[in-house]
Amino acid sequence: MGKQLPGITDHLQAFIEAQPMFFVGTAAADGRVNVSPKGMDSLRVLGPNRVAWLNVTGSGNETAAHLRQTPRMTLMFCAFQGPPLILRLYGQAQMLQPGEAGWSEHLCLFPALPGARQIFVLDVDLVQTSCGMAVPLMTLDRQRDELNTWAARQTPDQLADYQQRKNRLSIDGFPTGIQSTVDT
Repeated sequence: MGKQLPGITDHLQAFIEAQPMFFVGTAAADGRVNVSPKGMDSLRVLGPNRVAWLNVTGSGNETAAHLRQTPRMTLMFCAFQGPPLILRLYGQAQMLQPGEAGWSEHLCLFPALPGARQIFVLDVDLVQTSCGMAVPLMTLDRQRDELNTWAARQTPDQLADYQQRKNRLSIDGFPTGIQSTVDT
């Protein structure tokens, strides 16, 4: 049933690219473990041992805070249609923010999404599949567009203000790397 592989095969890459959502898992040494669902067209397979995903402004920023402490990350994909399969990518991740080296190079891989705030690049050291026979079959009605609609209505100053209030610290109080705009 389950297999461990050293990298993403062509078959698994096609599976990843067909999924309308995935889950991100991270944790700091202390505090809460975070599992976050992600959608939109926000993930790219860069090679058999590397993926990148674009993170947009939202109500929290746990992944960024956790990666500043420990770079561990797991991505999970579930087959909600077709043959059962669960796929996990384990590895070490780095965070890129606007203006940092590598940001523009990676940003061009994705469609323009308003509110883009980070790109996470995961160096995959283990690929694991499992049966997924307990995952329900579901159909996708559509991707939600409310987050993009909200972000597109914000001015750059409004978006920066929101990130200052909601995205600078994790729920455990860990810094996320979003810089303060307050003069000290």
